[in-house]
Amino acid sequence: MSRRAEIDYATRETRTRLTLELDGTGQARIETGIGYFDHMLEQLAFHGLLDLELKCEGDLHVDSHHSVEDVAIALGRGLDTALGERSGIRRYGQSHIPMDETLGRTVLDFSGRPEFLFQGGFARERLGTLETQMIPHFFKSVSIAARLTLHMALLYGENEHHKCEALFKSFGRALADAVTLEPRRAGVSSTKGVL
Repeated sequence: MSRRAEIDYATRETRTRLTLELDGTGQARIETGIGYFDHMLEQLAFHGLLDLELKCEGDLHVDSHHSVEDVAIALGRGLDTALGERSGIRRYGQSHIPMDETLGRTVLDFSGRPEFLFQGGFARERLGTLETQMIPHFFKSVSIAARLTLHMALLYGENEHHKCEALFKSFGRALADAVTLEPRRAGVSSTKGVL
């Protein structure tokens, strides 16, 4: 069974096309026009073992907000579509990732109930052309579109690049664990019978 999704998401501000394979090897081809964001999405795909092709054409003459948000919506919808009824998945995932002096944590649940909690912050306004305020907003938008409970934290750190990268890598690792098929599970991982 292929756990794959193709998403074409267009607004007046952006056009995002995405192909996602959950059971991939971490291959990525990313074009958003925001170099640092592309780098982070490549980290997410690599550590999440996702094969991800993504292209976003957005109104970057305004700022990065619309492109980052709409990429997040497309990615979240892709995850939701590829998971289908979520039958047989482990459902939960967690990861602590150290990046030199920084430690980032992600804990998630493909519960069907979107929720996002973030602890931490950034001292700089931008990383390249990516506004740092968009980093938690990206993950919040993914969690809503993927129907995912997502708790993330920057436990400590000084370097802004390391802080952001720890979040994307820890999300990827937790995601890979949560979507793994559990051979002992015949249906969904819930006593309710649905996710």
